[in-house]
Amino acid sequence: MNPLRAQIASYIPFSWVDGPGNRFVLFFQGCNFDCLACHNPQTIPLSSTHAEFLSIAEVMDRIRESMPYISGVTVSGGEATLQHQFIYELFLAIKRSPDLKRLTTFIDSNGSCTQSVWEKLRPVTDGVMLDLKVLDNAAHIALTGQENGAVLDSIRFLASVGLLYEVRLLLVPGQNDSEGELIKTAQWLLGVDPKMRIKINSFMIHGVRSPASHWGDATEVDLLRYRKTLLDAGVANLI
Repeated sequence: MNPLRAQIASYIPFSWVDGPGNRFVLFFQGCNFDCLACHNPQTIPLSSTHAEFLSIAEVMDRIRESMPYISGVTVSGGEATLQHQFIYELFLAIKRSPDLKRLTTFIDSNGSCTQSVWEKLRPVTDGVMLDLKVLDNAAHIALTGQENGAVLDSIRFLASVGLLYEVRLLLVPGQNDSEGELIKTAQWLLGVDPKMRIKINSFMIHGVRSPASHWGDATEVDLLRYRKTLLDAGVANLI
C-alpha cells in the first residue's frame, strides 16, 4: 500500500450533513484561509500536535469500520486540497477496492486551489461541495484573509466539467448577508449554471474564535429573508 501519509485533524464515522447519504468524513489539518467565522478553527494551523499522520491503509481500515452503513467518503478540513496528492491516492484506492468501490468520493473545499489540482483529482472524484464566503473581493479578504479569485475560478471550472455538487453560502448577519450582496451572488452563480444547487448554511457563534463571537447567530427571521431573496433572484435549486 502507498506509504504516503496525511495530517488528519479528526474523522466522523457517520455524517448526514457532509454530502449525499450517510458518509465517512475525514478532516484534514491545515487551511490556506484564516476565516473569522470558521467553526473548526483548530484545523487552520498547517500542523498540530493533536493531529494524526495516517497512511492510506490506515484510513481505509477506518472507513471499513463504518461499512456497510455509509454510502460515501467526504474529505474536508481545514482545506483538504492542500494535501491533494493524498486525496488522489486515497480516492484511487477506494475506486480500486472490491469492498469499497461502491462508495462515492466527495471533497468539501474552500475552492482556493489551482485548476491543475482539480484536473488531478477529477478522475477519482464524484463531487465537490464548495464554499463561497462572499462574492465581493474586499469583503472576502476581510473575512478570510485571502482574495477570492481562485474560488470563483474553481466554481466555473468544476461546473463546466460536471463536478460541482453544490455551492455553500455561510451567511453571517451583518457581514455578508445584505440584500444587495445576496442578489449579486445569486446572479453570478446562476450565470455560471442556472440549475446550480445552492445551500444556505447559517452562522452560529458556537466554536468560533473571539473576533467573531460577538456577531450573533443567524436567526429564523434571517434564514427566511435569505431564502426569499435568493428565490426571488431566480435560484431554483435552493437547499
